[in-house]
Amino acid sequence: MKTDLTDTTASKINKALVQGRRAIGTPAVGMVLTLVIVTDEENAYDALKAANDASHEHPSRTLVVIKRVSRSPRDRTQSRLDAEVRLGADAGSGETVVLRLYGEVADHAQSVVLPLLLPDAPVVAWWPVNAPLDPAKDPLGALAQRRVTDTYASEQPVRDLATRSGTYTPGDTDLSWTRITPWRSMLAAALDQVACEVRAVEVEGEEFNPSCELLAMWLADRLDVPVKRSLSGGPGLTAVRMDTNCGPITLDRADGSLATLSIDGQPDRGVALKRRDTAELIAEELRRLDPDDTYASALRYGVDRLKSSWSAPLPRVSEESVAKGERGEPKSDGTGRLALPAPVERAAKAPAAEATAQAPVKAEAPELEPVRKATTK
Repeated sequence: MKTDLTDTTASKINKALVQGRRAIGTPAVGMVLTLVIVTDEENAYDALKAANDASHEHPSRTLVVIKRVSRSPRDRTQSRLDAEVRLGADAGSGETVVLRLYGEVADHAQSVVLPLLLPDAPVVAWWPVNAPLDPAKDPLGALAQRRVTDTYASEQPVRDLATRSGTYTPGDTDLSWTRITPWRSMLAAALDQVACEVRAVEVEGEEFNPSCELLAMWLADRLDVPVKRSLSGGPGLTAVRMDTNCGPITLDRADGSLATLSIDGQPDRGVALKRRDTAELIAEELRRLDPDDTYASALRYGVDRLKSSWSAPLPRVSEESVAKGERGEPKSDGTGRLALPAPVERAAKAPAAEATAQAPVKAEAPELEPVRKATTK
């Protein structure tokens, strides 16, 4: 059931929700939270589809906030709120309200959203794209107990990780961190099977992939050993190799679906490690609404060692580079090593000048000794 409201108010939207529930025969409200999605018109469909799929596990009232930019100066002075109320089969297992804000009302979206929040229920804010660098200080983020961003959707994902380490507030999280949950679980289970000491780690994956960086930061933080970051063609994370005093431990996923776990002295095992869609990721984040201290620790441990390297402004991304799928991150400094140091060792591609004369060769940066923490883990 869909109801369109033009030039409306929050009060009329609430009345439409009550009338809609009565019309479909479900007058009771059985939702556990309010999910506020802040996006643009282009990405609203995909975000709403993911939220509807996740609502089968977490029935919720979904508020989609779309700020429409008016091109005409006359339209900018005319504030208007349009809403689309969806109930029943059109809204998954909950309720959906699509809010389109025009004019000055777009600058006060929190005033529109606040009357529509479920009473005595937690609020989760999600930015599929164009997330603020400090979600907790965003007017809509201030209403939420949990704030979900996706650094992978940023033009400069690794740099955004550095910024968020300084603005981190309990309740912040990122879908780039959620994507590596199966990897962290499998690596922890592999180490539980052996009584060995890890001496070094190598994380292999796509260049400038924030999930790869976060996994490397987490391993350096928890194991306190040198970690090397190697590059591959993907998709996403492709391998983690741990050098131990009992032999190597390798988790290799070359096809983005099935991984192979190799432990010295044991037969190789196939592990289902597929790349999950957005609906699965957001459903996982909605399972727990308490602060993720492990994410905060890994983020701060890795990024605190990099902040000086981001002092200079990064070059703007050209339309040509965007068309090629490149991201606005620092490139090679001419020595075969990325100009961007990491909390781990980086293995980068050969310089462009040498690549034309011979096949590309990955150059390895010297190992960086990890910073020893003052506190005992």
